[in-house]
Amino acid sequence: MNLNHLRVFASVAEHGSLTRAARALQVSQPAISKQLGDLEQDVGALLVDRLPRGVRLTAAGEVLFAHAQRILQSERAAQTELRELAELEAGRLSIGASTTIGSYFVPSLFGDLHRAHPRVQLELRIANTEAIQEAVLANRLDLGLTEGFVASDALSVERLAVDELIAIAAPGHAVLKRAPLLARALEQLPLLMREPGSGSRAVVEAALLDRGLRVQPIMSLGSTEALKNAVLHELGIAIVSRLTVEYELRTGRLAELAISDLRIRRDLHLVTLHGKRNSPAATAFIDLLRRRQRDDPTQRGDVYAI
Repeated sequence: MNLNHLRVFASVAEHGSLTRAARALQVSQPAISKQLGDLEQDVGALLVDRLPRGVRLTAAGEVLFAHAQRILQSERAAQTELRELAELEAGRLSIGASTTIGSYFVPSLFGDLHRAHPRVQLELRIANTEAIQEAVLANRLDLGLTEGFVASDALSVERLAVDELIAIAAPGHAVLKRAPLLARALEQLPLLMREPGSGSRAVVEAALLDRGLRVQPIMSLGSTEALKNAVLHELGIAIVSRLTVEYELRTGRLAELAISDLRIRRDLHLVTLHGKRNSPAATAFIDLLRRRQRDDPTQRGDVYAI
């Protein structure tokens, strides 16, 4: 059944006249008559009685008109919802992110996106890189943001940003008076690190080894928050993602320890399902992320990738 024929028939039924229907649809009366005849032939029944003054629905026409109203109402609703999606007046965005990105980076982006498009529903799932990419592969997430990636031909992976790892100390720590330090000084300092197997620890160890340095931490801790609290209580110094200590550095709870010959950075990746077209909400989020990174002066230089 041709939807345009149905639309013509509904207009004829509503206006009670081929002439008035033609005027409403801005087409000629012969065109209306032909399309109505084509629909009658398609359904195998007369839909209107042609009267000297207008038309009257037949029994078959009454039945079809009731269905046509529901069908055309659904069409209008679909058009409205599609327009709202395109204009970001509705929709849903589901993003997965690895721990550092999800905890410290995505929330502020979600805030910006929500302020610009408050009717878009936002969902963030935090898990390790492998779990996030499995969810993207299964199409359970629109986008993934990870600090590393597992190779898969079904995934499109784009280097989208760079994360810097910096040394931190308690504000009153004596080592700050000696800054900036050389990297070799780290061998003599009480160093706190993430647990073995941590991606962050692997990046730090690789960067130090590249300079011929082997450090033995005095303590290994299972989370970045635990590291920050240990540093705050002057148990030692640590090297963590700048993303994770922006608030503490800004408020003076922690201090950055400058090391003149050491800069540790790692890629952050945008992971999408290969061939999948991004929704308007996903496109808006990626555009926002790219603008933020273009405006960030730290997004330059060499990278130690996981």
